[in-house]
Amino acid sequence: MSNPAPDHPLHTLRVIEFEGIGPGPLAGLMLANLGAQVTVITRPVQQQLMRAFGGDADENPLRRNKRVIPLDLKTPAGVEQALALIAGADALIEANRPGVMERLGLGPAECAVHNPRLIYGRMTGWGQTGPLAQAAGHDLNYLALTGLLSLAGRPGERPMVPPTVTGDAAGALGLCFGIVSAVLDARVSGKGRVVDAAIVDVVAMLGTIVQLARSSGQIDSASASPFHDSPFYDSYICADGRFITVGALENQFYALLLAKLGLADIDPASQYDRTQWAGLKRRFTDLFASQPREHWCALLEGSDVCFAPVLSIAEAVGHPHNKAREIYRQMSSGLIETAPAPRFSYSKPD
Repeated sequence: MSNPAPDHPLHTLRVIEFEGIGPGPLAGLMLANLGAQVTVITRPVQQQLMRAFGGDADENPLRRNKRVIPLDLKTPAGVEQALALIAGADALIEANRPGVMERLGLGPAECAVHNPRLIYGRMTGWGQTGPLAQAAGHDLNYLALTGLLSLAGRPGERPMVPPTVTGDAAGALGLCFGIVSAVLDARVSGKGRVVDAAIVDVVAMLGTIVQLARSSGQIDSASASPFHDSPFYDSYICADGRFITVGALENQFYALLLAKLGLADIDPASQYDRTQWAGLKRRFTDLFASQPREHWCALLEGSDVCFAPVLSIAEAVGHPHNKAREIYRQMSSGLIETAPAPRFSYSKPD
């Protein structure tokens, strides 16, 4: 049993994870980081992609805080051992194409015979149903189908390839949310559920704020967008070739930005006058390019202008804010580990 510390709210949760790549193991790690007892069933021989992305199996960060049991699921003995583990679990995670677990004799119906209260978590890109359910895909493809990848480039430009956190990690978080929600119900009702966590579903759902902005013409329309075309929400290159970001969408933040930049001739009240944006963006571009990044950090960071430098991963590890929160830990092997999130503490009455 995990230590029921404030940061281990899931210490009573028992999870069986059938090891895959990407979002499935990440979901298991998210649960394990919060105290869940996660047992990983691995293949006797590590997959090529797992070796390429995870390195040495013993140092794979996605196996952190988990118990690892190798089983050959192509043998009756391996399947029986897996079912015995499942019988004592609250939840299961698998990330295969639809039908694979059923062919192994480990589908939801077979598992329910051994554990009627089991929450069966299924992590896929396209989902368990639909014309693409059996097609291969990766993070980039799922984002493309939601329509949200189109917003990663300005009109007419090729979208930038976003980091996998946008799709795979969002899917993992959605699966965790589904599992914990279903377990809460199962502990009262005694009924198990299947959680169909498709990356396309989760990413589309997380795009709700984007849909709201789109409905008011703020993005993905013929009009200039505050998020793509304005001078106050963009990244800029500095004199040393590094980059900074500003995101002063609100008027009070924009007014402060103008004041700190010494642009007294610009009226903050005209912030959303789109006819001025092109000329102002040129001024912002020239101004930020006139000084190195550290100059702008010294002037703007920590203020209400909504500013941050664009850091490399190595720089992010050493940034004072990230160090103060102990977000990253540099291992001797070169691996950078990240702290569990969100964080918890016990409530205390005043």
